[in-house]
Amino acid sequence: MNDSWRCECRNISIRFNERPVLADFNLGLRPGERVVITGDSGAGKSTVLRCLLGFVTPDQGRVFVDGEELTVESVWRLRRKMAFVPQEADLGRGRVLDVLHRPFTFKSNADLDFPETELPALLERFYLSEALLQEEIRTLSGGEKQRVAIIAALLLRRPIMLLDEATSALDREARTAVQDYFAGQPELSVLAVTHDAHFQELAHRVVDLQPPQGRKTR
Repeated sequence: MNDSWRCECRNISIRFNERPVLADFNLGLRPGERVVITGDSGAGKSTVLRCLLGFVTPDQGRVFVDGEELTVESVWRLRRKMAFVPQEADLGRGRVLDVLHRPFTFKSNADLDFPETELPALLERFYLSEALLQEEIRTLSGGEKQRVAIIAALLLRRPIMLLDEATSALDREARTAVQDYFAGQPELSVLAVTHDAHFQELAHRVVDLQPPQGRKTR
C-alpha cells in the first residue's frame, strides 16, 4: 500500500445478487487531490464511495484511510475523516439553521464547535441568502437542498469530501460556483461522482468506471 494516499481502495471486488459490480478495483486519493469518477449507470460509481465509508463491505480487497485499514473496529473513527454528500441528502425536518447545527450535537462530533463565522461566506459563495437559514427544509427546492447539504459537510471541516452527483440539481451558475470552490481548497481531498464536464476539467484525474471487464483512467 502507498502511505501517501489519503484513502485507498485496494483490489476491491463486490458482488450484488451474484452480479459483479467491482472486480479487482484499485483507486487512491492523494492529499489535496481532486478525482472524478464517471461511467454508465450501474458501473459501481456510488458503490466505490459507500465502500470507502464502510457502508458496503467488499467480498475481497481492503480499504485504507490515512494508511489505516478500514475495519469493523476502526470504521467509526475513520469515517470522521470523511464528509459524504449524496445526490438526495436526507436533511430531516426543521429550519435550515437547525439542520446545519444538528451534526454538532452528535456524540461523535462532541469535540467540534459550530463555525458560525464561516457560514455567511459559504452562503454567499453558493448563491444562498442568509434569510434562507430561517426557512423550513421542506420548502426548499432540490438545488437549495443540495447546496445546504454541501455547506453542512464543509462546516464539519473534514479533510476528505465524497460527492455523489451532489450538484446535479443546480443550474449552471450555482454548479460552477460550487465546483470552483472545491478547486480552490488545496487542503481538501475530493472524490466526486459526476458527469459534469466542468468538474472533470478541474479534476487532477478522471476515472472512467466500466463494468468489471475493463475500465480506463486518464
